[in-house]
Amino acid sequence: MAKTIIIKPIITEKAETLSEGLGQYSFVVDKRANKVEIRKAIKELYSVNVASVNTMLMPGKAKNRSTRSGLLKGRVSSYKKAIVTLEDGENIDFFGDI
Repeated sequence: MAKTIIIKPIITEKAETLSEGLGQYSFVVDKRANKVEIRKAIKELYSVNVASVNTMLMPGKAKNRSTRSGLLKGRVSSYKKAIVTLEDGENIDFFGDI
């Protein structure tokens, strides 16, 4: 159940600065999931205590790409993003296996 709610973590420079400074981690989640379900899924997957969950719907965007054959037009689909704040002293190590 938790693996269907949490799709993947977001690992960008901005997300890394949030995790180092404020203890906030970003995830792409299922669009139908609510904050309570996201909190339970994070607790189940990573065994950490969650202080708060903020969610937002990221809109889809139109993208253009130039190729030899011409301009290709496409679309990036929209997704739901959750920013999870952990309790003090807790952290999630995404790169522990490497």
